[in-house]
Amino acid sequence: MVTNSFISVISQKENRGSVEFQVFSFTTKIRRLTSHLELHKKDSSSQRGLRKILGKRQRLLVYLSKKNRRRYKELISELNIREIKTR
Repeated sequence: MVTNSFISVISQKENRGSVEFQVFSFTTKIRRLTSHLELHKKDSSSQRGLRKILGKRQRLLVYLSKKNRRRYKELISELNIREIKTR
């Protein structure tokens, strides 16, 4: 789970457009939708929304890994998500 210190750091920045904040917000949405889909397995609209959010987060992570590898590594370790597959 995400540490509270990381959440407070992102919230205090007040930079809602930063890549880190966007990845963080997508990650919370993904976790919420995943728990919803565990209960409602046939909810195809939510499945489609989850796939769209996963794609957006993946594109942002690719961008961040190309621009600043150190920030990318810190972010994925704090959010406990896997590294992206390199093509």
